[in-house]
Amino acid sequence: MNIAKDIFYVGVNDRQIDLFEGQYIVPNGMSYNSYAIVDEKIAIMDTVDAAFTEEWLGNIKTVLGDKKPDYLVIHHMEPDHSANIANFVNEYPEAKIVSSAKAFSMMKNFFGTDFSDRQIVVGGNDTLSLGRHELTFVTAPMVHWPEVIVSYDSTDKILFSADAFGKFGALDAEEDWACEARRYYIGIVGKYGAQVQLLLKKAAGLDIQTICPLHGPILSENLGYYLNLYNIWSSYQTETDGVVIAYTSVYGNTKKAALKLAEMLKAKGYPKVAVNDLARCDMAEAVEDAFRYGKIVLATTTYNGEIFPFMREFINHLTERNFQNKTVGIIENGSWAPLAAKVMKEMLEKSKNLTFTETTVKIMSALNAESSAQLETLADELCK
Repeated sequence: MNIAKDIFYVGVNDRQIDLFEGQYIVPNGMSYNSYAIVDEKIAIMDTVDAAFTEEWLGNIKTVLGDKKPDYLVIHHMEPDHSANIANFVNEYPEAKIVSSAKAFSMMKNFFGTDFSDRQIVVGGNDTLSLGRHELTFVTAPMVHWPEVIVSYDSTDKILFSADAFGKFGALDAEEDWACEARRYYIGIVGKYGAQVQLLLKKAAGLDIQTICPLHGPILSENLGYYLNLYNIWSSYQTETDGVVIAYTSVYGNTKKAALKLAEMLKAKGYPKVAVNDLARCDMAEAVEDAFRYGKIVLATTTYNGEIFPFMREFINHLTERNFQNKTVGIIENGSWAPLAAKVMKEMLEKSKNLTFTETTVKIMSALNAESSAQLETLADELCK
C-alpha cells in the first residue's frame, strides 16, 4: 500500500486474536501498522506483534528489495509495536534505532539490552533527515505510555501518531471508524485526557494532511472530523445527547425498572436511550456509552451490604478513566436494607463535575405504585 510516493505500508492484519490486551473483544481482528520511508536513507517506522515476525520482515523485503534500512524508528514500546526490535537488528545489523531515552530503558527490560551501539536518542523538536524527507519528533508522554513520541514528515505532511487515532479492527474490516475508535480510545487512552489535549495543541501547529496511526486505517480525508472527536473525548465532553441506562439484576425486578425507564424516556421523545445489562454486555461497550452520552442512570441491587459485582466493576472502569461532566440518576433495589445508592455515590465521589438527579428511585424487592411514580419523576428530570 502506498501512503505517498515513497512511503509504504508494511504492517499486518491479525485475524487470529480474540482479546486485545487480554480484555477487549475484537471480533474484526486488529491491525499492527508499520511503515517504510524509502529515501536516500530508509526508515522503518515501528515493528509489529511477535506472532507476525516473518510476515512483517517479508513485507519490508517486498518493498525494499535488495536495499537495506538505515533506521528503525520506535514511537511506542508496547509489544504489539516493539516485539520485533531484536529480530530487526538481527536481520539488519547495520541499522540504527531511533527512539526516546525512556524507550531505550524499556528495551533493556524487554530484551536485556538497550542496543547502546546503535542508539539515536531523540526528544521534542529533534529532527532526522532522510534526504527528501525530514522527520520532526514531538514528545507525547502518557499517550498512553511515558516514552511515547510521534513524528511529522514535513515533505508529505504526514503525522505518524503512535497509538493516537488508532482503532480496533483489521484494515480489511468494513465498519464505522468512530464506534471502534471510541471504544479503543476510552478503554486504552481515556484516563489520559489532559495529555492527549497537550498533544493536540502541539499538533495544531503542524500542517497535517495524513495521519498514520499504529492501529487502524490511514486517515487522509476530512481530518477535522477525527480531530474534533479526539478533542471531545479527551476533554470529557458530551458527544451525543442521550441517556445510557446501565443495570444489574438478580431476579429480574431491577431489569424491569431499567427497561420501564427506557420506555418512559422514549415515550417522552428523548433522542437516544442506550440500555446495558452489565452482566451480559461487552463491558467496554458499556463504558464507551457512559462517556459518549451526557446522562447516565445506574440501576443495581444491594448485595452483601454492597452493590452487585458487575456494577462495582463498571463504576471502577469509569472512575479510573476520569469519568466527569455527567448527569447521574440512580435506581436502587433492596429487599430489607437498600444501600446501593449510598455505595454508588461514594464510589463516584472522586469524579469531577457530576450532577445527581433530585430523584433516587428506591425499589423494595419489586416495582410498586410508589417506585413506579419515582421512575416517572426521574424520567421527567432527565428530559429537562
